[in-house]
Amino acid sequence: EEVENEDGDTIWASRLHHDWQREGSAIGYYAPNAAPMVDRGNTLILSHTNLVNSEITDKRLEDDVLFEVTWEGDITWTWRASDHVEEFGFSDAERNALHRSVQWNEARESADWLHINAASYIGPNRWYDDGDERFNPQNIIWSSREANIIAIIDRQGSVVWRMGPDYRTDPALRELGQIIGQHNPHIIPKGLPGAGNLLVFDNGGEAGYGTPNPAAPEGRGTVRRINSRVLEINPVTFEKVWEYTMTATERHRFFSHYVSNVQRLPNGNTMITEGADGRIFEITAESEIVWEYVNPFFGDDPDTHRIYRAHRVPYDWIPQVPQPVEQRVTPPDLSDFRIPPDAAN
Repeated sequence: EEVENEDGDTIWASRLHHDWQREGSAIGYYAPNAAPMVDRGNTLILSHTNLVNSEITDKRLEDDVLFEVTWEGDITWTWRASDHVEEFGFSDAERNALHRSVQWNEARESADWLHINAASYIGPNRWYDDGDERFNPQNIIWSSREANIIAIIDRQGSVVWRMGPDYRTDPALRELGQIIGQHNPHIIPKGLPGAGNLLVFDNGGEAGYGTPNPAAPEGRGTVRRINSRVLEINPVTFEKVWEYTMTATERHRFFSHYVSNVQRLPNGNTMITEGADGRIFEITAESEIVWEYVNPFFGDDPDTHRIYRAHRVPYDWIPQVPQPVEQRVTPPDLSDFRIPPDAAN
């Protein structure tokens, strides 16, 4: 679309936000035989555009748009979220709340009604190999943080698969539990343990539209939870294959109500970015933490050490950097860990 740059000139540009994918890699992190193209190839871009759609709300929308663009800059495919609102599974109460109380952003003079925060290709997978067209490798999976929706769209733009917004409407989804404000849902690529399953960082916090209640008097942010989960889900049956979270009495110890992501590693472990606290850690299938990093860099604001997304990449993806000698890390014996009495000084 036409936008005004810092010099006041009108230029043709995309208002890219949150996500993009390069041809050759469905999700952008390492999988065998699936490296993103660094020369030529198409790019999937998640972007914004402003418009008015009175079927959604009378307010000016900050709508989410997907583009597929060639190396030369030609747009070959476009999808606009507001054109498909009838396919998102909203109830009458949810549509009513969306129309009345969608959150207005004064700075951007628009309402971010869906807040799509992730978009990636499905990629080669066993479901499509078995004849399930919903999982065509070229189809696209996206995530709406504001509405608690995860959906797959085909190349004609239709929603062919969906979870949410209300997880009470299906017995299998009820068993799974309400997903809230999620980030980075994707199909685990072929060649990695769990290939074909859906992996998602279920943030918790508050999100969703619906009937007003004492905690959400305007009908926005109607479902809430004060802990996060990482879920691996069979996308055909909605069965929960694996989960990482804290016990009921320690839920606060794993909670990022915004940002964050998750990656399946070749060794079967999972790398989790608990973004609000700037924490990245690797766990086994048994939830044992085997590697951990906490971002030590802060700016003037306490929130500035947060991390939106992190991926572990092979050394040969960064050929400019010499490959280091890897050394085994021995966890410290916490029984011997002491803080000096004058540590506060």
